[in-house]
Amino acid sequence: MNATPAAPTPSDPVDPADRNGTFRSESLEHALAAQDVAAVAFALRHDVVVVPKLVLPTEPNEPTGAPSTGGPDDGAVPDEGDQVRVFGRENTDKRILLLFSSDNTYAAMVPDDPNRQVMLYDALSLRAFLEAHLDVIEQVFFDIAGPHTMAANPEDLLKALG
Repeated sequence: MNATPAAPTPSDPVDPADRNGTFRSESLEHALAAQDVAAVAFALRHDVVVVPKLVLPTEPNEPTGAPSTGGPDDGAVPDEGDQVRVFGRENTDKRILLLFSSDNTYAAMVPDDPNRQVMLYDALSLRAFLEAHLDVIEQVFFDIAGPHTMAANPEDLLKALG
């Protein structure tokens, strides 16, 4: 008999620190592939989402190191000082939040970035970020480099997070 794993329920949340180096949400990946808005909302409430981490430029004499996707010991779980990398259009103060189902889908968007890093956000972290920056975030895109891109406005995303 083939058994499929049960989907996470609100009573057993996913702990971003306990992902064993996995920077991927299979439930979000499947929801995006199906272009199912309700399934995307469920995945965001009960799993994690990959969020680009802002990496400040290093000093000219500091080594840059290899690209990183973070990790339990090197910043995958956001620390208080970590910042989300947002994107914007020139001549505007509005920003676009890009979220990803995996570190690979983020890498496809910025393949030449020498210091690419990500963090894992759960629903509470994502909600807190959106609430704090709702006045400047004009749009949210999921897996913008494809193959299954979706978009949401931040207010609708907040409602979906519950």
